Amino acid sequence: MNNRQRFKSIMNFKSVDRFINNELGLWEQTVDRWTAEGVPEGKIKSTNILEFDSFFGLDLHQSLNIKVLQPYPFRGNETISEDERTRIFIDEFGIKRRELKEGSLRGQRMSMDQFLEFPVKDRATFTSWKKRFENPYLLRYPDDFKEKTKLLAERDYPLFLPGIGTFGFYAMLRYWFGTEGLSYILYDDPLLVEEMLDFQTEYITGLLDEALKTVDFDWYLYWEDMSCKTGSLMSPDMVKKLFVPRYKKINEKLKSHGIDIIFVDSDGDISKLIPLFIESGINGVLPLEVASGMDAVKLRKEYGRDLLMIGGIDKRQLAKDKKAIEDEVKKVIEPIISEGGFIPTVDHAVPPDVPLENFLYYLKIKNKALGIK
Repeated sequence: MNNRQRFKSIMNFKSVDRFINNELGLWEQTVDRWTAEGVPEGKIKSTNILEFDSFFGLDLHQSLNIKVLQPYPFRGNETISEDERTRIFIDEFGIKRRELKEGSLRGQRMSMDQFLEFPVKDRATFTSWKKRFENPYLLRYPDDFKEKTKLLAERDYPLFLPGIGTFGFYAMLRYWFGTEGLSYILYDDPLLVEEMLDFQTEYITGLLDEALKTVDFDWYLYWEDMSCKTGSLMSPDMVKKLFVPRYKKINEKLKSHGIDIIFVDSDGDISKLIPLFIESGINGVLPLEVASGMDAVKLRKEYGRDLLMIGGIDKRQLAKDKKAIEDEVKKVIEPIISEGGFIPTVDHAVPPDVPLENFLYYLKIKNKALGIK
């Protein structure tokens, strides 16, 4: 079997010759640490190692990587002011931010930026802003998309739409308003929210048209990040009213093109949202953040084959010792891996408190559990 066949078989609870070895990503500081600990400079091609990093022997798995959230015309970061320690700039999404200059050798800061101003505040600013997300859609595709379509048709690895950290209703509204501004607008102007969600639905379905007509994709990934450690940032009732009908519309389009593996990516505790995702036609979740109470084994018992899963390995255990890593793999993988519908990975990007030695040991015993030699 090739990786594409394995992926589709696993997600359809069918037998495979072996399971798939994927991981979701790394912090930039983790790359710095591991380079200092022996990884040759440049061997880790991307922190987004779900999309393949040959150094660690991970299975090839890619997305189309459409530019969904960026307003058009595209722009780079624009510096507004700076001092010795900080810089204020407007990023590629139109968000005004303050960053610390000190950070990774590759530019990523250890601390989150301070978000100073968001591009949408009310109906007037939305009316102007939405023009930045109208046609021509193909400019959002990779430059070599048309040249690559034949290669993509002949691939032997899974391919998904539209990319990691790209489209979700909550995610897009958060990029426009910020978490605080969005929380207010949901109550202050619900009619405007409905109009924005209708626009987003029209936008993403139009944006996906060319890809769906041209390439046979294996699965789809929403990105929402709409929960924290203690639960959803929106009430389930609000998600049911606002998001579920629109998820259904998008999912119907996906299924009409043969895509019936549909995931949503959200950190935090999404336990109260999972039934709504399933109702809408979303049948998979990732990354199952353990610190927020997500438990792959319990979810399998609760939802059976109605729920596909990626993730579930507690990143905190990898920073400890070999025994902790062994116990985590045994606890999460062994009870449910043979049933299918599950690809175990660390429950988010691997943080820099994980030594390279520990990560390599984790991969070794995970491969053994997955039947990979």
